[in-house]
Amino acid sequence: MAPKPVPGTPSWLRETNDRTALSLLLEHGVLTRNRIGQLSGLSKPTAAQMVSRLETAGLIHAVGEVSAGRGPNAASYAVRTDRMLGVAIDIDYHVMRSTVVDASGHEHPIATTPLSRAARERSPEADVRTAIDAACEAAGIASATVSAVCIGVQGALDPRTDELSFIETLPGWPKKGIRKHLEDELGLSVQIDNDVNLAAIAERTDGAGRDTGGFALLWMGEGLGLSVDQGGSVHRGASGGAGEIGYLPIPRGAAELDPAAADLQDLIGGPTVARLARGLGMRGRSYAALIESVAAAPAADREALLAELAPRVAVGVVPVLALLDPELVVLGGPTGSAGGARLAELVGAQLRKAWGSSKVVVTGVPEHPVLRGAREHLLAEVRTALFAEVSRISA
Repeated sequence: MAPKPVPGTPSWLRETNDRTALSLLLEHGVLTRNRIGQLSGLSKPTAAQMVSRLETAGLIHAVGEVSAGRGPNAASYAVRTDRMLGVAIDIDYHVMRSTVVDASGHEHPIATTPLSRAARERSPEADVRTAIDAACEAAGIASATVSAVCIGVQGALDPRTDELSFIETLPGWPKKGIRKHLEDELGLSVQIDNDVNLAAIAERTDGAGRDTGGFALLWMGEGLGLSVDQGGSVHRGASGGAGEIGYLPIPRGAAELDPAAADLQDLIGGPTVARLARGLGMRGRSYAALIESVAAAPAADREALLAELAPRVAVGVVPVLALLDPELVVLGGPTGSAGGARLAELVGAQLRKAWGSSKVVVTGVPEHPVLRGAREHLLAEVRTALFAEVSRISA
């Protein structure tokens, strides 16, 4: 690796200018040399040198021409997005969803791949390779250009030991050494994170948590999860297992809501929500199908389901308020999204009775939040790799 340029030297100035030009192209898209000069405040000759260096290095390319009035047309430039690519992957018990991520932040199609539940038919490298190939085929991109993946799983990865836990939804995946195993087998940079943590990253970037000092995301799907954002950083815990809220026992005062429930999973997990929905006449063979039917249900039935759910959800939120006192509680996951603003309103009313006050809102990222969070991670990674190339060519 080349030594880092010393501030004030010609190489430092070149690197600073080249980084500025690349940043402007990533922010604004297609630009001419003159426009880069105007936006950066640098002279036309300096802007021309920056563009020449970046183009020679293969980091940008000419994509067209712009009329320059009386003179010849000016070439317009854009970042070469095929230089550094990643694939974001969301794996649950039934399917994988995957999408290509490039430095421009352009959204590519999402590929959905059904999964076998038989461990003998699965391996982590086969699953991830299938997801990469599907995403690249959907985007019309060669999979050989992918250098990094970020995988959202319904489990936790201990950063100290590279060991997965709570991985009932990943048959065929080993618990130990999983990240190293994938990197060795695939030759890629691999990041693995809990799906709810990635959803919280998306909530911070694009959703309800955008302008807050911090928030707690309660994920309600077939399983339960909690992610806590503290000033833009997700709290993962020492072993990566923070947020496994479904295992919390039901307090004695809430036993009347469901005498058979032993923990929060029993109280508001997917099977229970499905049972309650069926009891109100909603149809569907699975939890996912029933949740989809909630929006189309008669208003009275929908209101009855949400009224039944709200005090149950409040039981799960109270410990979060007691321990963390977040500025905001976000209801996410399929149940949270289906319940919408009305469920958030009803839960907030329950909490005002039990706790005094708390702001509860519905998720601002109802579609593919896990993928969007993985995408945000990879967007930063591929851009960092591009800027590392700038440092190399400017030295």
